[in-house]
Amino acid sequence: MCGRFAITLPNDAMAQLFSARPANTLPSVPNFNVCPTNQVHVVRAGETGRQLDSLRWGFLPHWYKTENAGPLLINARAETLAEKPAFRAACRARRCLIAATGFYEWTKTEKGDRLPWYIHRKDGAPIAFAGVWQDWGTEDARQGTCAIVTTPANTYLSAIHHRMPLILEPDDWPLWLGEVGKGAATLMRPGVDGVLDYYRVDPAVNSNRASGPDLIEPALT
Repeated sequence: MCGRFAITLPNDAMAQLFSARPANTLPSVPNFNVCPTNQVHVVRAGETGRQLDSLRWGFLPHWYKTENAGPLLINARAETLAEKPAFRAACRARRCLIAATGFYEWTKTEKGDRLPWYIHRKDGAPIAFAGVWQDWGTEDARQGTCAIVTTPANTYLSAIHHRMPLILEPDDWPLWLGEVGKGAATLMRPGVDGVLDYYRVDPAVNSNRASGPDLIEPALT
């Protein structure tokens, strides 16, 4: 799964990277501790090209009467994405990219202490998570919401967690966004080994109130 991540790329650089027109209001960057229900940077395809938007991280199905009417859907499993009532329509027609610099995962010691790890691309490039989105709410309070698609972990990441976010390479962005026809299901597989790396970071990030660049610095052991 993916429950926390970081984004450090400036908004204008993000728009350039994804060849997207930025919305007037985007989340502040850098943010070294993006948490569920925060606004996140999302790229969507439209009739006039790609748009870089701000959406709530936490997918809200149309039948939710309130934001907390059901589980907080921050992740969507690739294996059941096309079948689950919450996601199947979005899987067909509302796919997106969610921008990140890296993400966090946790392991536990024998004593039950949570040890955080920071996962990033070896080449230093930004990460594009595969996502799905859904507009939710009444017309006067309409908001966009999204979830990150996940797959079983590849061999390398399985050492710290059994699942991982679906990370897409630039050549795959058009297919996932629906810009070049059908076949996005072929992309829903674990990422290849050798793309990502990880290292331990300070347990300060265990708090969703923590902030600052120190969160992604290697821990002193």
